[in-house]
Amino acid sequence: MEHLWVVIVLIATALQTARNAGQKRLAEKLSAASATWVRFVFGLPIAAIYCLALWNAHAPHIGILDIEFFHYCLLAAICQLTGTFLLILLFKLRNFAVGSTYVRSEAIIAAFIGAIFFEDILSFSGWGAIGISVVGVVLISLTNIEFNKEQIRLFFFNSSAGIGLLCGLAFGIGSFFIRDASLSLEGINFLLTSALTLLSVLLFQTVGLGLLVVVNTPADIKKMITLWRQCIFVGVASALGSIGWFTALTIQRVTYVKALAQIEFIFALLVSYFIFGEKSSKIEILGMVLVVLGILILLMFTK
Repeated sequence: MEHLWVVIVLIATALQTARNAGQKRLAEKLSAASATWVRFVFGLPIAAIYCLALWNAHAPHIGILDIEFFHYCLLAAICQLTGTFLLILLFKLRNFAVGSTYVRSEAIIAAFIGAIFFEDILSFSGWGAIGISVVGVVLISLTNIEFNKEQIRLFFFNSSAGIGLLCGLAFGIGSFFIRDASLSLEGINFLLTSALTLLSVLLFQTVGLGLLVVVNTPADIKKMITLWRQCIFVGVASALGSIGWFTALTIQRVTYVKALAQIEFIFALLVSYFIFGEKSSKIEILGMVLVVLGILILLMFTK
């Protein structure tokens, strides 16, 4: 049970990769808000069924759901909505590679947020592991950018970079609120606490963003019906992945979960090599080595 969170994060990471691919396709046909809403509204039934099954199995008292729990869930919903909206906005920008590089600094952003605002202080080895893995991910990301004098300037001063940092910040803060919400439900199974948190967050997101979509882009609802297969795929992959993320964030520290999640970029490179026959550059190989090294240090010294 000690490293159950590792298995959960690996599965959730694979599902997140699939969801992002599907959501990127939808972003080409829907507004950023509508493509974001698809993730919530089509994932809500899966989360509800999962939560109901666990509720029936454990039969807790309804009094466990207090106002503090819903406050955390609302804050988490707002942060995730903001992060997802910014991520999809990045898909539409020309400098996506630059912006996504900054998004991938989420693990180190989460570490600083935890230390400053949530009393989640890491050990020296924890900081080292996260720092090494973040450098590796950034190196992998930089291979998508053709550097020249103008590109170097744009790397530090452009809208994509700013959006990427804000995206990572929103997801990082939201993860802490998710953990706080789940841990506020004391005395019941961690699977149920994470499921209740997920369902509550999704309800806030579905209703809040749904009103915005209906008012601003009602035509997109008809498009969703036409694109129902893609929408269901994104919703199911998102819900199953979120079940994993919310569970992992309940049983392990946010910064460690975020650091391990960076293995997603190694998966992507391995798929491109073995399935599509694309060779990795020396920088990408160095990046993979650093990510693996950071994760190994993390797992060796994590309690």
